[in-house]
Amino acid sequence: MGSDIALSETLGAPHVPGLAVRILPAGKPHLSQKACASSGAVSCDYELMSRVQRLLTPLLTGLLVTLLQLAMAVGLLAPQEPILERYSALVQHDSYWFMNIIDRGYQTIVPPVDHKVMELSNVAFFPAYPAIAALFRYAFNVDSFAALLITAQLATWFFWTYFFLFCKRWNVSPALQICGTLLIVAHPAAFFLVAGYSESLFLMTLFGFIYWSTAKSRSAKIWAALHGFLMSAARIVGIVCALFPVVYAVLQTGWRGLREPRKWLREHTAAVGITVIAICGAIGFFIYSQLRWGHWDIYMLTQAAGWGIVPDYLAVFKPGSYRWLVPALNDPTEASQLSMTLGGLLLVGIALCELVPAIRRRAGLPLRAGIYFCAAAIYYLSVSGVACVNMESMLRYEFCVHALIVLAFLNFLNQFRTPPMLVRAFGIAAVAFFTAAGLCVQGWYVWNFTRGNWVA
Repeated sequence: MGSDIALSETLGAPHVPGLAVRILPAGKPHLSQKACASSGAVSCDYELMSRVQRLLTPLLTGLLVTLLQLAMAVGLLAPQEPILERYSALVQHDSYWFMNIIDRGYQTIVPPVDHKVMELSNVAFFPAYPAIAALFRYAFNVDSFAALLITAQLATWFFWTYFFLFCKRWNVSPALQICGTLLIVAHPAAFFLVAGYSESLFLMTLFGFIYWSTAKSRSAKIWAALHGFLMSAARIVGIVCALFPVVYAVLQTGWRGLREPRKWLREHTAAVGITVIAICGAIGFFIYSQLRWGHWDIYMLTQAAGWGIVPDYLAVFKPGSYRWLVPALNDPTEASQLSMTLGGLLLVGIALCELVPAIRRRAGLPLRAGIYFCAAAIYYLSVSGVACVNMESMLRYEFCVHALIVLAFLNFLNQFRTPPMLVRAFGIAAVAFFTAAGLCVQGWYVWNFTRGNWVA
């Protein structure tokens, strides 16, 4: 079954169903023993090759999509310079802060300076992305900018690999896989996956965290905990997303199970343990900040002092936060404001699809609800954080929400029978329209981004 496919299976010894073992006296091998061993070897080789093949397809497909994104950004839209300079144009804005952290480590004065000066206060970014990039830099003796891009693009490859592994697990049709891929690739902020930003690492760890948390093998729990640890060390919102295993467990067993908390904890110790380990990525950063500067919240203080971030946790409920005007292409703030509005509408539309009796599907609902929980958490915390700066950068933050919703919607649509030809034609036309429009807008943003202009 597709749902039983797990990456960890390729690491363990294959099991051959129905292969009986007889213990014979020492000495000359029995003829049946030779036949059994021969049959077992062939079966083992077949299963191993089959599992490698099942993993190879998502890996190659993910690599292809990553290379296409990179080719569009570097080959088509970057400045007309030598290839190395075109490639390095993907390092802009926040990338320089990550490079500063790689080169100097975290540095700050207490209290943080009240404007953006990375030489004085650079503790405004979580550590996972610069830490992994630093490993690449010192391991392969490359420049910091190259290490950032290698890290981001490897994470993009594995993000797409997990996307296609989900599709294989759910037996999603090739047509739906193509549509889902196009809807993600065509998002105006999708190019940040291959740029020197942390979006790709966060999405890769989040998708991997969800994938392994819902796998059945024992080793999957280890992989889930590892992905979760890196996820919360990559973005502060990863702390809330780390609750996915608990939310998934609650939805699987029902809310009534919480009436007996001790019994529930015994039955779901693994889910709670994965969540606790996942949160430790962020907790480790806070402990480090407390021990070094005496302020566990120095990250938040730096954000408030340098970026003017003062969270408004009611912003998502205020009608004035939503903007309905078509943004000007040369005004990225307006684009971020519109993306906040469209992201809210998308979440509401998904909720209606899942709740309306005529179209709702209960199969896979706990998993989808867990994914929606992560999407809603990212949306809510992102809006709360950037409401005070007119939703600046919301276009980039909403991209993570968009990718999660596309993933969950593929699971939802895959449960329907093949629709009539007219419906399929309409769906293909809609996807083609949104893909063309999204890629056009994205192309404009990539053109500006690679020339040093602010986009999101």
